[in-house]
Amino acid sequence: QVGQIFLYFQWDSLLLEAGFLAVLVAPLHLLKWRSTAWRPHDSVTFWLVRWLLFRLMFASGVVKLTSRCPTWWGLTALTYHYETQCIPTPAAWFAHQLPVWFQKFSVVATYIIEIAIPLLFFAPIRRLRLFAFYSQVLLQALIILTGNYNFFNMLTIVLAFSLLDEEHVGRWLGCSKRKHTSTRSAAAWPPSLRSFLSTLLELSAYALLLYWSVQSFGLEIDWEKKLLDSKVAFTYHEFRMWLQAVTLPLVGLGFLSLSWEILSALYRCACVRGCFWKLWATLQWAVFTVATVGMFAVSLVPFTYIDPESNGKLWPGIHQMFSAVERFQVVNSYGLFRRMTGVGGRPEVVLEGSYDKQSWTEIDFMYKPGNVSVAPPVVAPHQPRLDWQMWFAALDHHSGSPWFTSFVYRLLQGKEEVIRLVQVDESRYPFGARPPVYIRARLYKYWFTGSAE
Repeated sequence: QVGQIFLYFQWDSLLLEAGFLAVLVAPLHLLKWRSTAWRPHDSVTFWLVRWLLFRLMFASGVVKLTSRCPTWWGLTALTYHYETQCIPTPAAWFAHQLPVWFQKFSVVATYIIEIAIPLLFFAPIRRLRLFAFYSQVLLQALIILTGNYNFFNMLTIVLAFSLLDEEHVGRWLGCSKRKHTSTRSAAAWPPSLRSFLSTLLELSAYALLLYWSVQSFGLEIDWEKKLLDSKVAFTYHEFRMWLQAVTLPLVGLGFLSLSWEILSALYRCACVRGCFWKLWATLQWAVFTVATVGMFAVSLVPFTYIDPESNGKLWPGIHQMFSAVERFQVVNSYGLFRRMTGVGGRPEVVLEGSYDKQSWTEIDFMYKPGNVSVAPPVVAPHQPRLDWQMWFAALDHHSGSPWFTSFVYRLLQGKEEVIRLVQVDESRYPFGARPPVYIRARLYKYWFTGSAE
């Protein structure tokens, strides 16, 4: 709140919420002489990280459709996104050159990864959760390659680790517990009934996901043109009805998943050796379970913002709990890339300074596009906050960016602290010796060059 609009991005709220969850997840060793790295209730608090990941991804997919943005509904959003995002990377230029049919399919894949696959976060089958993990990592890795979104994508990947288990991470590190028994278990035949049913459910989930994708987005291969056709095969009203039908059941799904973790943790507490340590583990379980259930309940209010009718059906006590902690922002609503900007070209504000109003010299920023001869930089995980706000300033009337007048005023005064936000290298700032007498802001439209250029 101190940073105001400069620190009021969704990933700042995400970092704040993830940081608060880390307080619950991190080990608290009150009895140092009997401390261990693992506690019976760890999976209960760690489940909140998975729930946060689900809320982030599902809401980000849903808002693209509830916003009624024609580019998201027409599956053409990515034909504009790479050149109109705040600070593209050099790879964004190459992504922009991809054929339109591939860009449209990429939008479909984004919907699948953000709306459908998050349901697998709570699947009882381990391989489905691993599939969901690698799907999320793939999406975030592609975003990192084509856009400078500071720490957001890396933080999302960290949250996605809540989908993994110790055995899978152990395989990465070469210390899996099942390493010695894998050969023997692989040779076992016939498979057990549990293994058979698990495989059958897994294949059914994949088949259902594929069927839903084909039906919802009209996926069809055009063999003559050698491309994949796709289109949104449902209306806005149908989508709103679907969202209204699934929002509260998703809350129920989350509650069932959390209940399973709570009961499993209670069983692990009962398995602890020694009456005193059994009692101590159960006491910790009770404290952290109450905290986890409270966090889950409070998070339902911002989560159901995606469907106001479902939000109104929540128990009034939950709304009262949320109102009591809202000012701390420990739970937030999410929904990234709601609308696509720059459909008619990327608007860009360029500052120019002068001493006599006759000759004007452009003031180049370190990161944001300005000089068309300079390739876009790789900035992440740093976020140049001023450059980001310049992007927002270009999208709207100057009255929507009241800080801009103060910014120009400080440049006219020659304030070093503000100049360093524009250019750290003094030799690249044209008015380092003496501040300009006049500054003007001009609005341009930018486009990526074509492959032929």
